[in-house]
Amino acid sequence: MTNKQIAAIFRELADLLIQKKESWFKIRAYRKVAEEIEKSPVELSALASGGRLREIPGVGEAIEKKIKEILTTGRLQLLERLKAEVGEGKIEQSRKQ
Repeated sequence: MTNKQIAAIFRELADLLIQKKESWFKIRAYRKVAEEIEKSPVELSALASGGRLREIPGVGEAIEKKIKEILTTGRLQLLERLKAEVGEGKIEQSRKQ
């Protein structure tokens, strides 16, 4: 999975958290880390294999675990759960606004 694809997952996660009216702290954290991941010259898979994910600004323990889950499984359970809770229709509707 590329950095761009992983960044997109974190952006979508932030969008869903907005729909659920979650903490702006979390939303900003996911958006910031998405930007940092996208501009990183090194693929996250290489950083993960070297135990260096926390070198990316904004990556702490919780986000590191999420990145590892994405790299290992190709998906993020939290994102899938939020999609089910919010509903796909609302997600698409919020992107069009």
